[in-house]
Amino acid sequence: MPQIHDLRDTIIPRSDQLNSEQLLGGPMIITVTDVRVGGGEEQPVSIFHDTYPDRPYKPCKTMRKVLILAWGPDGTKWIGKSMELYNDPSVKFGGEAVGGIRIRALSDIPKDIKVSLTATKGRKALHEIGLLRQSPELVKTLAAIGAATDKATLQKARTLAEALTAAHDITLARAAYAKKVDELKAKGTKPTAPVIPTEDEDEALAVSAEQVEQHIRGATTTDILDMAREQIAAVEDEAVRMRLTELADQRQAELTAEA
Repeated sequence: MPQIHDLRDTIIPRSDQLNSEQLLGGPMIITVTDVRVGGGEEQPVSIFHDTYPDRPYKPCKTMRKVLILAWGPDGTKWIGKSMELYNDPSVKFGGEAVGGIRIRALSDIPKDIKVSLTATKGRKALHEIGLLRQSPELVKTLAAIGAATDKATLQKARTLAEALTAAHDITLARAAYAKKVDELKAKGTKPTAPVIPTEDEDEALAVSAEQVEQHIRGATTTDILDMAREQIAAVEDEAVRMRLTELADQRQAELTAEA
């Protein structure tokens, strides 16, 4: 049942795709779950998403150009990324302004995008796409996931992910975590449990002094640095542990100075 604080579900038209009328009440953030090709010349691409799984977003040619420019031509690499959609009332069809779905912001781009694309024959229009801002909680979680190298640090990241409340944030955290597990598998490292914990726990992943040092030097927050400090205890050589502890203290001082 639709919640009283968001009645947009009550105006959803009967359709097999996301419709601009669903955005009359405001913009919508979706996270890509799948990309498929087919459906005719006018709408050859269907972008499935977490918000309305049975109503894919079928971008127009102009928005497809924007997505390819921003995320590249490989649709499989769009999965897990997010976009903010809105209803642009100036979009015309048959000479009349009927409104249409446009992209306002995208995740996974280095900076805002400004590009002139053909609107009608002989005329171009400027499209400005912003960077989709992430909540501080999600930023912290993604940083922890990205820096994780063993079970201990992945457990820390998982704890942060479990504290997320926004569905959009949870989806992004899951995607980032799955990517990290794939990276560990590619390196021959045994992955740990998923973001949502299971009853079975894997054994601790081995960690080398080189990995710990890399983790310390790459720490961008004190939380990540604390994870690295916990890894130091797993290093067998006492002299190396002392050196890594000194390095962590030095990085701590640098982070404090940067704050």
